[in-house]
Amino acid sequence: MRELGAGPGDVAPSVGTLEGRLARAQEQFRATSDILAVLASDSSAQEQVFDAVVENARRLLNAQVAQIYLVEGDSYHLARSVGMSREFRDFIARHPIRRDRATLVGRVTLDRVTQHIPDVLADPEYGRTDFQRLGGYRSMMGAPMLVGERVVGALSVWRTEVDPFDEDEEALLSTFAEQAALAVRHVQLFTALESRSAELGRKVDQLEALADVGEAISSSLDPDEVLTMIVSRAVQLSGTDGGSLMEYDDASRTFNVRTAYGTSPDVIAALREAEIHIDETWVGRAARDRAVHQITDLAGVPLDPHLRILFESGWRSLIAIPLVRPDRVVGALVVRRKSPGSFSADTCEMLTAFASQSAVALTNARLYQQLERQSIELAQASRHKSEFLASMSHELRTPLNAVIGFSEVLLERMFGELNERQEDYLQDIHAAGRHLLALLGDILDLSKIEAGRMELDVTSFPIADVLDQTIALVRERATLHGIRLTLDADESLGLVDADELRLKQVLLNLLSNAVKFTPDGGRVEVHATREDDSLVITVSDTGVGIEADDQVRIFDSFQQGGRSASTAEGTGLGLTLTKRIVELHGGRMWLVSTPGEGSTFGLSIPQPQRRAPAHDELWMTEDAVPTGPLVVVIEDDPRSAELVSLHLEAAGLTVVVSRSGEDGLDAVRMLEPAAVILDIHLPGMSGWDVLATLKGEAATAGLPVVVVSVEPERGRGFALGAAEYLVKPVRGEHLLAAVERALPAPVAADRDADVADLSAVIVDDDPLALKLVRSTLEPLGWTVHTCSGGQDAAELVRAVAPSVVIMDLLMPEVDGFAVIEQLRPDLRASGPPIVVLTAKPLTPRDRERLEGRIAFVAQKAGLDLADLAKRLAAVATGGSGPGEQGGGREGAGDD
Repeated sequence: MRELGAGPGDVAPSVGTLEGRLARAQEQFRATSDILAVLASDSSAQEQVFDAVVENARRLLNAQVAQIYLVEGDSYHLARSVGMSREFRDFIARHPIRRDRATLVGRVTLDRVTQHIPDVLADPEYGRTDFQRLGGYRSMMGAPMLVGERVVGALSVWRTEVDPFDEDEEALLSTFAEQAALAVRHVQLFTALESRSAELGRKVDQLEALADVGEAISSSLDPDEVLTMIVSRAVQLSGTDGGSLMEYDDASRTFNVRTAYGTSPDVIAALREAEIHIDETWVGRAARDRAVHQITDLAGVPLDPHLRILFESGWRSLIAIPLVRPDRVVGALVVRRKSPGSFSADTCEMLTAFASQSAVALTNARLYQQLERQSIELAQASRHKSEFLASMSHELRTPLNAVIGFSEVLLERMFGELNERQEDYLQDIHAAGRHLLALLGDILDLSKIEAGRMELDVTSFPIADVLDQTIALVRERATLHGIRLTLDADESLGLVDADELRLKQVLLNLLSNAVKFTPDGGRVEVHATREDDSLVITVSDTGVGIEADDQVRIFDSFQQGGRSASTAEGTGLGLTLTKRIVELHGGRMWLVSTPGEGSTFGLSIPQPQRRAPAHDELWMTEDAVPTGPLVVVIEDDPRSAELVSLHLEAAGLTVVVSRSGEDGLDAVRMLEPAAVILDIHLPGMSGWDVLATLKGEAATAGLPVVVVSVEPERGRGFALGAAEYLVKPVRGEHLLAAVERALPAPVAADRDADVADLSAVIVDDDPLALKLVRSTLEPLGWTVHTCSGGQDAAELVRAVAPSVVIMDLLMPEVDGFAVIEQLRPDLRASGPPIVVLTAKPLTPRDRERLEGRIAFVAQKAGLDLADLAKRLAAVATGGSGPGEQGGGREGAGDD
């Protein structure tokens, strides 16, 4: 039965063998784990992995020496070893192993399999006996290191005695060789990753630099700052020492250094003085070829003027990138080094991208310089235009003032009655003069805005009042043409902050245009509201509308948008001026229009946040107690009635308003007024019937009635007994003059008593102006003395001792300022009050010279003669000196 089992003597050796093999396997596993742990800890630690491989291979394979060789072309170099003498390592370094079969390392890498030589002295193919004699080895084993299909090296061990390696040892060496190859692979991947990351980092830096340059090009107003940034970033990213950016001049066909970086001032100055011609220099050749050119060493090339300056300054290598546009050469970007050498393709590519940015920046710089030159030229032209208009304003306004003033004097019938045709002609002359004066005002206002000299007088005021007043000014014209004019305003509009006079000017222009271009029977609608923090006003009409092409240019100067321009009055400046005024307020204007359906002009002006006051908080003043003669106003339109009341009450008259003919008759019968102002278009009983009734009753037959109507039927009015007949629209001074003529003589005499025995000295070089003021004051009882120049003015004033002196400022030889300083050598000097009447727009310096010396200033443009006469009487009779009147303050009709 013994053959069926093993005896006790056979079992013991088997167990010992297994335990030994297990111990070796565990030791091999630990060695492999140690190597893998090194790999996992640092992918770049090739040397640490090689050290672990050779140490474990020598120990586990009972070898005296272990070594790793890496492939280098057709030979191997010793990368790592253990147990090898320094003498042997030095010998191998001097006599490298070649890739042939004369060595075991050569064989395993050629055959790509693990091999061993039991005894190198007995191997006929082994050819490196010099190695064997120096190393003393006998038994050898080697394994190839493979990365994919590529052999990267070999792992080799040797024993100094003849002791062949078995199959298990071959397998273990192969495992160690694989781990060494894995380390090589990891290092290659890590190196490639680092290289790629570095390349990506460079690309990112380049892109960021290009982005910075692009942002600078689009945002900076300083072209030299942008160009300097381009050169500096190009030098920094290319790793060079300096650079310059050259601008090409088509006229001279030369390059001029615009900016430089990393270059001494002396070299920059020399480069700027050198003639770098496109046909005679290396930079010029790069520009002609439209290609990147580089010089690796200036010492070996012919030197043109540009290159000679650089070479003598220590520069050795450089690269030129032409800056070109599709149709022309713009310049060149040059970067330089102090050392010789070539520039990589990546550097050339990066600099080419910078060159493209540089071309754009140079083009922008040229455009910016051209724009600056044009801006200076335009500013000079605008200044000359403004100066011309300012100087012409006196020449233009003076004759216009005479035309308007004398027509008003005649219309007031100061020198006798007029027949109907004469009055019509004079009305036309007066209206045409006013129109021309308004056009001149628009031109001068626009000139002021363009010259930056128009300043806004911003105050807080109720916008509802401004809307009502401007609508009232165009209501009569709208009514005459059957145009329905409506206002839709939020009750919460309250106070607004703006220049009240300029805002009225804007609204009046928009409303006048809307009425002008709306056919009879149409509609004009005004909407006013607050949106967010802005006042928004729109003016809509059902007029002819505006073509799309015209909508683009209608806000330009001297454009009328094709809306019946052949028949419409105006210069085409109204909308331009309107838009500029709105923009001066920080607002905007817009237009929405459909041809044939109408237009909507809108404006928005920013407003500060404020609490909307209650209605009774707005502009509350104590009611004045009227003391003058009573006048009954029969008018159904509340705005027209309000305007008439304001004018009459300002003249000291007591006013009672009735909204219908029946109520008006009752008021007349009960109050027994001094006069009646009567509209014709009334609800129910017409104005004609009221007039006939008044003249038909004995108690009211002698009552003066002034008819104010849109109906131009003066003949019918006078036939029914009207004392005066005025056709709307009517100016306030005309209304007052008509009422004064209609009032009973004692009343009128009482009102003029306060101007008796008053005298004036008028100093003006314009004979028309002298005649106009004389014709205004003399019918009121003034004694008027005139002087045609400033030379004798002071002497005349001292001789006649007038109640008031009226002085022009612009006169030949001795101007008005000099005369005023003679009459008022200091602020304490006594004498008659001085009033300035001029067409000259006053400068801050002018006001400073007049301060404290005059009563007030009135502008000839748009002069209100009746108001001027009242103010002169107030100054003369009140005895108010210069300081009391706030010397230098401008009055009615000011610019």
